[in-house]
Amino acid sequence: LSRKKGLVSLAVKSLKTLGVEERRILGQQLNQLKNQVENSLSGRKSTLLEQEQKGKFETEGVDVTLPGHAFPSAGIHPLRRVWREMEEISVRMGFTIVSGPEIESDYYNFEALNIPKGHPARDDQDTLFLSDNLLLRTHTSPVQIRTMEKQKPPIRIVVPGRVYRRDAVDATHTPMFHQVEGLVVGEEISLADMKGTLQVFLRALFSHDTRVRLRPSYFPFVEPGAELDISCIFCSGRGCRVCKNSGWIEILGAGMVHPRIFERVGYDPNRYTGFAWGMGIDRIALLKYQVNDLRLFFENDIRFIRQF
Repeated sequence: LSRKKGLVSLAVKSLKTLGVEERRILGQQLNQLKNQVENSLSGRKSTLLEQEQKGKFETEGVDVTLPGHAFPSAGIHPLRRVWREMEEISVRMGFTIVSGPEIESDYYNFEALNIPKGHPARDDQDTLFLSDNLLLRTHTSPVQIRTMEKQKPPIRIVVPGRVYRRDAVDATHTPMFHQVEGLVVGEEISLADMKGTLQVFLRALFSHDTRVRLRPSYFPFVEPGAELDISCIFCSGRGCRVCKNSGWIEILGAGMVHPRIFERVGYDPNRYTGFAWGMGIDRIALLKYQVNDLRLFFENDIRFIRQF
């Protein structure tokens, strides 16, 4: 059946040398021969394919009643697990989850938060600058400023996210870590509201019998400022190695929003008050899961992650 050298093709070409009647008769015979050969080839091809498929079934057969292969799996990363838990608690308490850019300007990261150039608090941050004005944010507090610029009180937000500082890597420090900030602004907001809110939040995060206490402290963007401690979750406040026998563990910084912050965003500090707080998600994860080395969270060891 080849077009150039096939027997049928050559015979068809030779028809032009024959008479009309011979050409008609021989042409019909050639067509019948061509159809017969094509049908034979098609049947043979189907037979060969069927035999090939049957052979595959016999040699490569799968017993569909057997259980499938188990794929290796890990679990939710412990940092993400704590992150989600904090968000869920916050939403139940009526807060809105917001986020902001990790590359920030000097204004939002420092100046708008009452940390002008030359302020000693800038040294504590040990910032990673990208240019004279751009940097990797050292806390999630800039999102508070951005939110207040766009929204009038009342405000109830929680801001989780990654932050960056020039820290040497060891068991308790990494250059990149995670924080969650909270902000409440409205009329007649008091320090008692702050303590009550944080107590409810921390009891939901740890246990219902967690006790809290406030100690005076200084942060440029709040006045007054405080460190908040919780009763040791390992010894229930009796004293142990973790809490250095004090019965308390420092957990976060908080305070009433400084009036200068309100003035920068156009709020009337004589009408509105508010409080803010911030804590490290990584530190909470260390405490909740009793992990003794922060680096384990970032090494992606499947044996470690699978435990969670």
